[in-house]
Amino acid sequence: MLPRYKFSLSKIRCLGLTLVLQATVLAALTLPKQLQPATAQTPTGNRPLTIRSDIQEYDAKNQVITARGNVQMLYPARQIQATAAQAQYFSKERRIDFSGNVYILQQGGNSIRAEKVTYLIDEGRFVALPQSSRQVESIYMVEDSELDTRNNTPAPKTPALKPAN
Repeated sequence: MLPRYKFSLSKIRCLGLTLVLQATVLAALTLPKQLQPATAQTPTGNRPLTIRSDIQEYDAKNQVITARGNVQMLYPARQIQATAAQAQYFSKERRIDFSGNVYILQQGGNSIRAEKVTYLIDEGRFVALPQSSRQVESIYMVEDSELDTRNNTPAPKTPALKPAN
């Protein structure tokens, strides 16, 4: 059976150390005792995907990173930032599952708020699910060329109103 690694910032802080938990997938495979952010690498192009959290586990057999507590993800190659209570990166399947008060922001202002979101990396697709009896909220920045031309046209002058005598 392959080992699982579990790190807790609260335990590290109790020892008087101030470390930022950061581990790359390769470091987890080759240097399991070294702490560094969990940065997953794609097979082609080696684009970093950085995950910060209070606790992280790496399952070497299934190649799954589980991050819990104050999860922050940064994926500059896809211009994505995310926060959640938990995230799991399935490197074989190239998928990230977020859960617990998920907020995803893409450069340009598009965003998603949901209870659970799955990001399919190769498809560039998000699948979002709400809490029971709630809804998913997405905000998309839409370019409206008709509005742009109207905004360049000065507004008609409103005649000044005079008080009645």
